[in-house]
Amino acid sequence: MKNLFILCFLCLSLDASSQTVPPNKYGLAVVGDTALYRQLVKTDPAQELVRVTDIPIDVKYATDSNFTKTTLYPYPAVFLRRPVYEALLQLQEFLAPMGLSLKIYDGYRPYRVTEKMWEVVPDERYAADPRKGSGHNRGAAVDLTIIYAKSGKELEMPTPYDDFTEKAHHNAANVTPEAAENRALLRTLMEAHGFVALETEWWHYALKGAARFPLMDISFEDLQ
Repeated sequence: MKNLFILCFLCLSLDASSQTVPPNKYGLAVVGDTALYRQLVKTDPAQELVRVTDIPIDVKYATDSNFTKTTLYPYPAVFLRRPVYEALLQLQEFLAPMGLSLKIYDGYRPYRVTEKMWEVVPDERYAADPRKGSGHNRGAAVDLTIIYAKSGKELEMPTPYDDFTEKAHHNAANVTPEAAENRALLRTLMEAHGFVALETEWWHYALKGAARFPLMDISFEDLQ
């Protein structure tokens, strides 16, 4: 009963905080104020965007070697809500005895970056519509793959990261048996640790209940 009361209190606190955020042109409440973000974290530590330090990363958006051909992040870093990161660390620990590791391509994505991506790829199969926002904007979605821990080599997957073709879909059949097996392995592991797959991108997963986290437009620099 006590835990239920605390949970209800936190929910009410977050709802009250979100009402202080003026809606953007699409009517969305997007947290762009660092002080408000800190207030949310103080109320609920699960809201914290934690920088990934214990899992390898490969952030293409910190370079111009991505589908937009522009640099979208000021430096290579991945931030995730605390429960997301903790779930991935548990999976990382599970993979270690097998000589495998996760490798993360992207996590939290400021809302303004989603707007830029939509200008290049206005297709909801592969990019988030700014009128709705993204799990990445909530810090609750992650793009990732599996690698061999020792060499860093990626396991074969159906396509490279951010390949916006039907071959990247989970149900794509025109892939090698090894790629299909690895795709299924990643999905099985992620779902077992509380994530939901995006059917059109083999690399994209969101934590169940991601919508409980607000949309964010706070820069990497302000998260440091």
